[in-house]
Amino acid sequence: MSDIHFGQEKDGGRITINDDAKEQLLQDAASEIAKLDTNATGIIVTGDIAYSAKYEEYEKAGKWLDRLAEGIGCSRLDIQMVPGNHDIDRNAITPITKFHLDAIREHGDSMLDMLLDDDVQREVLYERFAAYRDFSSGYGCALDVGGAYSADVVVTVAPERTVRFVHLNSALICSLKDDEGKLILGARQRVFTPIDGEEMVVLVHHPLNWLQDSDEAARYFKSRARVIISGHEHFPSLTIMGVEDNCDLLMLAAGATAPDDVDEKYTYKYNILTFDWDDESDALAVTINPRTWNFEMKRFERDTPFLEGRSERNVLGSPNFRKGAPPAKPILGMRDEQPQAQPVANPVTGSKEVDFSMTEDVRLVRLRFFRDIPEDGRRRILVGLNVIPADLTDRLDNTIEQRFFGKLVAQGRLGELSAAIDAAILESKSGDDE
Repeated sequence: MSDIHFGQEKDGGRITINDDAKEQLLQDAASEIAKLDTNATGIIVTGDIAYSAKYEEYEKAGKWLDRLAEGIGCSRLDIQMVPGNHDIDRNAITPITKFHLDAIREHGDSMLDMLLDDDVQREVLYERFAAYRDFSSGYGCALDVGGAYSADVVVTVAPERTVRFVHLNSALICSLKDDEGKLILGARQRVFTPIDGEEMVVLVHHPLNWLQDSDEAARYFKSRARVIISGHEHFPSLTIMGVEDNCDLLMLAAGATAPDDVDEKYTYKYNILTFDWDDESDALAVTINPRTWNFEMKRFERDTPFLEGRSERNVLGSPNFRKGAPPAKPILGMRDEQPQAQPVANPVTGSKEVDFSMTEDVRLVRLRFFRDIPEDGRRRILVGLNVIPADLTDRLDNTIEQRFFGKLVAQGRLGELSAAIDAAILESKSGDDE
């Protein structure tokens, strides 16, 4: 999915219509997954989860995503996301922030790298993502404040064959108004190392045509990625490019789950994807079930014209698979089993005290701490657990909070933290009732 835009509705009628479409999506996704006689193994959102990047918008998004995960049978922890332009708080763009963003647009990588290497200036850039950083941190999709990509989910599709999901932040220099072709990924995101036996799926909000460094980014993606999934433009599209012999690149523009306007061109959209190993050609196969809104019947249905005569299952020339060790003999029934996600700790933002590819208990507490507790509530919890002094006046940014979380886990205090979260949520509900 992409461009869910929680909080975009400004009038009662539009709220009712969009809420109905989201409810229909929940039912449609559950029904389609049930036909596969299996459960989904995850959810991907390529940006614009919120509309104005406010805490209450992410609060609504989290509750809806929980319901979606339950309906399709996957863990609510297994949600991947990248930020979009609506996941920045434009009210947080101060004159100095705008000055920095304009300078990056003018001078490119050199200015971006200089600011990212300065602790103070770096936080000026990332302050716009404050609510999104909290939300995404809960899912283990924290923004890399060093400006690098975050490749943090690896899924095994066959013995010796894995798929790595690479998260990119194309909204890094989004400002008050963004023109096509003016954004920058930067070298730290463009360059990632191929691994033998592993194919990469790039998740990014903006299509390449929105980037100044699109040509250079495309060169890396064509040689090292097998799939690019993007959002932003609200109109879905599918392109399969033959890069060279036995090497393909599939580019999927996801469309908008909740576009700004619904008409004959732009409508509610999402996709069901299956990533699989094609043993005959030793390649990555991507099956697409495109789901779109039937305006007349007010429901989702299969968008057959979207495939433009292609088969729904696309076998992609996969050179990185072929460079790996010969695949072991498939385990009987393996293709019917669920791929096992293996989250990998982010080397820049992850805590040095604890490996974030930890148990489900730790991941669940992390989700509740960063996603379900607002910033002031997290601060009170850390004070109550004697992690920080009550008279500390400095603001705790997301990176520091992650380190404190990691330290509590390393100290064996997960139970205390969980109990404190329970108490904070109960107190919040009591206040709402009053």
